[in-house]
Amino acid sequence: MSIQYEKLEKCYEYYRSLTDFVPRVGLILGSGLGGYAKNMKVELEIPYSDIPGFPVSTVQGHDGKFLLGYIGNVPAVAMKGRVHYYEGYDMKDVVLPTRLMKRMGIEVLFLTNAAGGINPKFHVGDFMMITDQISSFVPSPLIGENVSELGERFPDMTHIYDEELMRLIEETAREESISLQKGVYLQTTGPNFESPAEIRMYAVLGADAVGMSTSCEAIAARHAGVHVCGISCISNMASGLSDEELSHLDVQAVADKRSGEFERLVTKSIEKM
Repeated sequence: MSIQYEKLEKCYEYYRSLTDFVPRVGLILGSGLGGYAKNMKVELEIPYSDIPGFPVSTVQGHDGKFLLGYIGNVPAVAMKGRVHYYEGYDMKDVVLPTRLMKRMGIEVLFLTNAAGGINPKFHVGDFMMITDQISSFVPSPLIGENVSELGERFPDMTHIYDEELMRLIEETAREESISLQKGVYLQTTGPNFESPAEIRMYAVLGADAVGMSTSCEAIAARHAGVHVCGISCISNMASGLSDEELSHLDVQAVADKRSGEFERLVTKSIEKM
């Protein structure tokens, strides 16, 4: 048994000491979705700080706890606040919550985030369904000894984002009359926003949006056999694409403003899963 898996099992044992609840869908709540609990029938809350060896979120707007309960009739676990690589955690710890949700029983991981728009056709406040990703600018969470209990050494990433789940999200957006962009998400380390030259480079590489999370979690989930989907809220246009100076508070403000529609799109989609 690898050291990573031993750590995961200790977290899982603590979880099982509290509840027998088995979620089917995992939801990671990005900036602007912190109030999502009102859309769930919450059965139990578990602060990250109570879980042995578990990373704790330090970012404003990320509370740091698991919400266990039901979204519609779907048993789910939501992460109210994620941990990021830029907080100083090892990438293996950044994806520990994803792996713990897999051990809890999830079959689907729904990723959300606030992101900077690179595609010139995007506007602040747009929602972008993630169709693919570029993770080459951050360390892979699979570096080091393979956690063979979760997946194989060299997992295929041809279809990181599940095509059936994408179809379902698009269908839901049409039914709810919510405009939905589609595109490629690129993860950087952060915490600084990107330079205009970097944004131009990312555009050449094929990125439509950029942020500081998500891609590493998607890799860890696919490695473990979990089906993945994701939506970004375009909370600002990336550096060099507008005259405004970027700030985390402004990112939160835009995400908060669109949170109602974002929550509706996520909830209605999960109810179909």
